[in-house]
Amino acid sequence: MVIEGITPTTREAVAVHIRSGRIAEIRPLRDGTGRLPLLCPGFLDMQVNGVLHSDYSLEQLRAEQIRQIVERLDCSGTTQHVATIITSPKERIIGNLKTLVRVMNNDRDLAHAIAGIHIEGPFIAPEDGPRGAHDRAYIRPPDIEEARQWQDAAEGHIRLITLSPEWEKAPQFIRGVTELGIVAAIGHSAATERQIRAAVDAGASLSTHLGNGSHPRIPRLHNYIWEQLAEDRLTAGIISDGFHLPEAVLKVFARVKGMERLILVSDAAYLAGCEPGIYRHDAVEVQVHEDGHLGLPGTEILAGAGHLLDWDIPHFARVTGSRLGEILPLVTTNPAHLLGLEKDFGTLQPGAPANLVLCRHEEGLKRLQILKTIRAGSIVYTGEAGAEN
Repeated sequence: MVIEGITPTTREAVAVHIRSGRIAEIRPLRDGTGRLPLLCPGFLDMQVNGVLHSDYSLEQLRAEQIRQIVERLDCSGTTQHVATIITSPKERIIGNLKTLVRVMNNDRDLAHAIAGIHIEGPFIAPEDGPRGAHDRAYIRPPDIEEARQWQDAAEGHIRLITLSPEWEKAPQFIRGVTELGIVAAIGHSAATERQIRAAVDAGASLSTHLGNGSHPRIPRLHNYIWEQLAEDRLTAGIISDGFHLPEAVLKVFARVKGMERLILVSDAAYLAGCEPGIYRHDAVEVQVHEDGHLGLPGTEILAGAGHLLDWDIPHFARVTGSRLGEILPLVTTNPAHLLGLEKDFGTLQPGAPANLVLCRHEEGLKRLQILKTIRAGSIVYTGEAGAEN
């Protein structure tokens, strides 16, 4: 297979030759390049809970629901994602991990699409605000033995665990999961500055959706957001959809962390893409608003996100003034390096996995126009989706 396009980083027209699921060769083009689309590495979304009534935390997760999530992500140019299971009963987490692994073992494309598993909770803050939409009934203190059981059930596929450092034994837990090869992330937390510093000293290296999963109001100078923002050892995951972070906050986060310590995540949830209305997900009511964002009815608290990276990338570009070529590492190499994926993952280089997106990025459009999505050398989506004014 040969794919032609213009690379956003160098603005060069190239032909990418694909063999055996990898980039075999890249050749420059000189003729007939005027109408070529952009050619990007496939996007890696490090936090996907679900979409369209399918979710990795469902009580009875099925293979067809996992396939539905992947197919919807394909339309957005997301070739890989990290399947995220949120705060749930112990038995459900173990059961869903086993289902995920069984599906990945039996379906080669799904195995390529799912870059790992993220357990977000249940070791988070129990109080309103930081807890977000997580069910308080299942929140519990960190337990390294439980984390080992998760990793055994997942056959080593867990790459990320989000917890709050406010728990007494959080530093010991962080050291323990880091030894298991799992990234420890700070999120849904009401931790003090001292507790955050202790967590980072123990090995925590990521802030999960920084600025969200927090109180509506916090002390203006001494708070857990400033502490994580100032900590250079923490990479910040952020939701750049226009609803989770105000434009001024997004600009400040980008300027302070720099492109090398930022990762864009969708945090897409169970009801992403559904019609407006109020729905019940487990014991929690969630409202899908007219503009597509998700929240707890009658509150300012968000409940995951309703948009994918094809929306978040151009929003980040508009707000920060960044070029697409500058933003791509935030959805390719930055998350790949954090998660410990192979060295050339998310690059356009010979030998790299052939995960590619052909798209157009036009001023005035809210979404990227995704023309073609290729995963491991196979075309998984073709169309004109995403062209919304």
